[in-house]
Amino acid sequence: MLNNIGLPGLLLIAVVVLVLFGRGKISSLMGEVGKGITAFKRGVKDETEELENKLDTAKDVTPETEKDKA
Repeated sequence: MLNNIGLPGLLLIAVVVLVLFGRGKISSLMGEVGKGITAFKRGVKDETEELENKLDTAKDVTPETEKDKA
């Protein structure tokens, strides 16, 4: 059913949504969506950096061998 929407159908849906909610409400909603995406990306980046730091500290804890001391 959704495979046959096409471009005219999407435009019709966009016009109906615009008429129902108005330009101001849609723009504020898109602003909130943008903030959410930015916060999500920042969270993923922070977690990745934290995991990399944990891996680096885990590698630093390995005991030195006689070969490393020389």
